[in-house]
Amino acid sequence: MALAVMGILLGLLLLGHLTVDTYGRPILEVPESITGPWKGDVNIPCTYGPLQGYTQVLVKWLVQRGSDPVTIFLRDSSGDHIQQAKYQGRLHVNQKVPGDVSLQLSTLEMDDQSHYTCEVTWQTPDGNQVVRDKITELRVQKLSVSKPTVTTGSGYGFTVPQGMRISLQCQARGSPPISYIWYKEQTNNQEPIKVATLSTLLFKPAMVADSGSYFCAAKGRVGSEQRSDIVKFVVKDSSKLLKTKTEAPTTMRHPLKATSTVKQSWDWTTDVDGYLGATSAGPGLNSASHYLLCAKQWSRTLRMGKVGGM
Repeated sequence: MALAVMGILLGLLLLGHLTVDTYGRPILEVPESITGPWKGDVNIPCTYGPLQGYTQVLVKWLVQRGSDPVTIFLRDSSGDHIQQAKYQGRLHVNQKVPGDVSLQLSTLEMDDQSHYTCEVTWQTPDGNQVVRDKITELRVQKLSVSKPTVTTGSGYGFTVPQGMRISLQCQARGSPPISYIWYKEQTNNQEPIKVATLSTLLFKPAMVADSGSYFCAAKGRVGSEQRSDIVKFVVKDSSKLLKTKTEAPTTMRHPLKATSTVKQSWDWTTDVDGYLGATSAGPGLNSASHYLLCAKQWSRTLRMGKVGGM
């Protein structure tokens, strides 16, 4: 029984030691494989979580050539060093973000396809050194151009006020170079007209006449031409918007005008009532009303005669 307990305790101590050893030191995060476009650029991630007391002292990137790995990049206390002429001008290793030593490789060639090793060395709190490395496979493919997408950097989207400087951007993926053409749709089933031969269609400034339906086409080194979806671009006349805002108070006065009309109608009714003595009864008056009117007229006549007699 005592031996069994002792075995369990030793096992727990060993497990605790392994946990500290595993989680107490930096761990490299590298994908198993990554694909880049022929003649394009690729980023091969290699990151780790910085730990207090551990200082990065060396970074290496190696590539498998035949049966042996060859160092192509070295970062030490003296700076960055590209070790192979083949990679001069097109290899860069990130150093802006702590814990990120990812490799960026541009203008990929088919013979760049290989296994790449990311190797990092740290100095530990006790003055020793720890080395970790991870291998990833880079595949290089001749990629056909993808369907382009159209975006705009404006917070207005595709509806903007007149006079604004704005651009529509066409983007596609694939093996470069990728060429772009912008088209504007026409009415009456006419052929679209070509308006630009760049990836960015710039309006400086945008005018109402620029409103319409646009699309872009992309053609890569590999595959056929691809077209984006049609986007409806609307430029609003800012002067009309200003006029509408200016006329808004006038519109609000209409209820007041209607009230004034009602008052005039009431005043007219009052005047007619005061003038009923000089009018005949209308079709809307019955015989009783007619009698009262006649009596009223007779009373007025008597008063006038009395006044005249005085």
